Amino acid sequence: MRQHIYEILRETLDAEHPVALATVVSGPDIGLQWLVRPDLPVVTTCADESLNHVVTQQAYAMLNRDEQGVQTIADRHIFIETYPPPPTVIMVGAVHIAVELTTFAKQMGFRTIVIDARGAFATPERFAHADELVHAWPDDALNGRLHPNCAVVVLTHDPKLDDPALLVALPSAARYVGALGSKKTHAARVERLREAGIPDDTIARLHAPIGIPIGGRTPVEIALSIMAEIVAVRNGKRGQLRGA
Repeated sequence: MRQHIYEILRETLDAEHPVALATVVSGPDIGLQWLVRPDLPVVTTCADESLNHVVTQQAYAMLNRDEQGVQTIADRHIFIETYPPPPTVIMVGAVHIAVELTTFAKQMGFRTIVIDARGAFATPERFAHADELVHAWPDDALNGRLHPNCAVVVLTHDPKLDDPALLVALPSAARYVGALGSKKTHAARVERLREAGIPDDTIARLHAPIGIPIGGRTPVEIALSIMAEIVAVRNGKRGQLRGA
């Protein structure tokens, strides 16, 4: 079973999916292990269901916080190793801002994904520097990609593309969700999201108008403000920058 756990761990890491490995390092049952992956059954050498539940919940929490270390659970010292997916910026809309945002994100070590069903915009020539270029509708393309270490940036200015993306991204585990548009545009967007059944506390996660208010007007300035906001949220500094 232990070899099987490590095989699954290797496959999960190769696929860049989040995973945690918990191992009893002292106390009863030294060597017991749990492999914890969001939305999938835990793989474990432990037959104690109550212990499985506690360890799994602790591993989930530490994975979401990008932490690892030894936890004391039921008289056991359990080392929990976490492997979050790489920090990722997913851009919906292959517009000029996305070209510049891809450059900033790559320089800061983020994986970059650009999604747009419109082939005239999402061309390899314009996005040769992106890690992945996806020709698909955003609601289809986002499914299965969102995790706590990613930011979703909606840039099309078209409700037919923006709204389906937000309906997937807002209830997800994505750490940051932002959308381009004026305050008037955002107010109309909020009403559409409410009509679609998204609760107000979930809508409140949306960063809009997007970006730190630096007065940016050009695509590169707007991209800079967006990247700054993503980093601020990642570092827990967002409220300070807006004076909240």
